[in-house]
Order: sequence, then structure tokens, then C-alpha cells
Amino acid sequence: MNFLDGIRVLDLSQFLPGPFATQMLSDMGADVVKVEPPKGDPMRGLDPITNKRGPSPYHALVNAGKRVIAIDLKSDQGKTDFNALVKQADVLLESYRPGVMARLGFGWESLQSINPKLIHCALSGFGQNGPLSLSAGHDINYVAAAGQLYLTGTHEAPHPAFPMVADYAGALQASVSILGALVGRGKTGQGAFIDVAMTDAVLAWQSQTLAATQLGNTVARDQNMLTGGAAFYQVYPCADERFISLGAIEEVFWYNFCQAVGHLEWVARQHEALPQSDLIKDVAAMFETKPQPHWDRLLSKIDCCFHVMPTPEELSIFPQHVARQLIQPLNIPDHGNINTVLYPAWVNGAAPKARKSVQFSCVEDIVKGWGKIL
Repeated sequence: MNFLDGIRVLDLSQFLPGPFATQMLSDMGADVVKVEPPKGDPMRGLDPITNKRGPSPYHALVNAGKRVIAIDLKSDQGKTDFNALVKQADVLLESYRPGVMARLGFGWESLQSINPKLIHCALSGFGQNGPLSLSAGHDINYVAAAGQLYLTGTHEAPHPAFPMVADYAGALQASVSILGALVGRGKTGQGAFIDVAMTDAVLAWQSQTLAATQLGNTVARDQNMLTGGAAFYQVYPCADERFISLGAIEEVFWYNFCQAVGHLEWVARQHEALPQSDLIKDVAAMFETKPQPHWDRLLSKIDCCFHVMPTPEELSIFPQHVARQLIQPLNIPDHGNINTVLYPAWVNGAAPKARKSVQFSCVEDIVKGWGKIL
């Protein structure tokens, strides 16, 4: 997939959101160079699953397909090196707090004077303006501010979502915005400054919630059709403590489900008032009588929006994922072959190509390769 062949990207971001955004650009053919401080991206020593310290595979996973160099942007030599790279770059993505790039001498006006065609994307938690713009935060704080966390969880309390919603939403928004800016530059020849906030990216998904509240409806956990209040759109535990998902919103799907499980008396109850607590209990009691494989055999061929819920250990052997060929091993130093997920799209009938492992390089090699000598 060489849609972005010839596009040069500088990635100054750290941890997950920015690197995931530029990895998507890399997957589409862009030449991505990740610029890290002399001590490296803190993600190298962070394990977000176990919280253990030490060499972590997650930095190498999210930066596969890129080249990594070290530059001290606070030093005179570092500024000179970075200036040379900016002259040749098409895109710069960074995730500093507002004002940091300017203090380093590379604010938007300075970058424009160096390279008027540069597309500069600033990816931050709360954006470049507003009372929270300088506040520290992580995914849990951004989804809280955007209203998503309030609606996630059980009736008793919200709970964090995993994988991280705002991190990935922000990455997607950044990459889409950069692609749009590249198209626009092709028409005008001018670069752009793009201010992307992870909070805003999740807020953009709240239109239905906002509309519902204006119409006088309550949106709450376990109360609405899509938040756990409906029997036909629900997660149910089975006898073996495994789970299944049911999304029989349309009447025909609900009818097919009720007929398959031998409970046609439930058909007329689909439109009971929300929350459908009694109907949910009845359906749950049925699912709890048999293990997950029983329900899979009974319902997987029925057109009723029923699907089993694979565990993390089962994802790589889940038949649909095997067919799509997105989960592939990547060699990670000190860790061996680790499964990663490739760019989630087929192009012209072909599955995405495997990524190359992250490569560590030096400034001189990058600048020479990009057509300038320091």
C-alpha cells in the first residue's frame, strides 16, 4: 500500500497516540522518522499491561516500520540538525503541551519560515486553547472530560475502557486530518497547522448523546438500548463463565433468535420499556444453563447478530481474524516474535504487507537520504 510513497514524516511524539498515528502513515507508504530525546521515548521502559519496568516490547510494536533517531532539541547542534530535517519534511507530528515547540524555537511561524509546505499536526490532550489546555492528563482523563467514561461501565459505577479510547481516537483524528491537509496542499501548495485534541476526538462521538439530552431523554449506564438496558442488545454470561454478545436490534433478528432458542413468547417483549430488567434476567437465566460452545453451535448459523466473545489468547486463532491475515508476528529484540496487528484494510483484494522492525539510525543518514547534507 504505497498511497503515501515519497511523503516524509517527522514524528516527535511519545507513548501511544502520536506513534500510532504515524504508524498508519508509514503503513500507507510514508517514510516516517521518529525523533526522540537522548534518553529515548519513555515508552521503551513502560509496560502498560503489568506496570513492570524494564525493556518493553510495546515501543518497538507501535514504531515498527519507522526509523528512530536521537536529537537534543535543547542544544544548538540539535536545533541545527532538526532544522535540516524540517526543510525536507512534508509532515511534522508532535504531542508536546501547548507552547513547548515555540520555546524550543520551532513554533508554527518558525516552522513556516523554514518550510512553507510543512503540515504541522499538534496532538495533545485538550488542545491548544481553553482552560484545560496546559493540564496534564492521560486517556482516562480525556474520556472523562468528553463524556464517554460516564456512559461506560455498570449501573453502579463507570469503569475505564481498554484499549484506550482517547489515545486511539486521537491518533485516528490526527492521521485523517494529516491526509486531508496533504490533499489540500496538493491544490494550494501551502502547508497547515492542525490542532488535534484527544478529548475533542472522543467528544465528536457524542452527538447522539447531546441530541438525546436536548430532546429530554436520559442517557445512562444500563438504561438505554445501547448502554445495557435492552435484552436484545446485551452481553450474557454462559455456564462456563464465558460470554456471548447479542445485537438483535432489528425485529427479524430478534424473532430468529427467539425461535432458535425455543422462546417465541419473547418476540412480543422486544419493545418493552427500557430498561428491560425482567426480560434481561429471563434471557440471562437461559444462557447460564449451557456453556458458550453450546450456544455457538446453536446460534452461529442463525441470522440473529449473535457472536461469541474470544479471549485475548484466542484472538490470533479466531477464524475471522485468521482469514483477514491482520495478526502477524514481528521480531522484537529481547522478546522474539510478538504478534502485532497490521493496517486494517485490504487494497485491491490483497491483505496488508507485514511491517519491518523499527530501525535505529542517525541524523546524518536521514538528512543525506532526504537530499540534504548537514
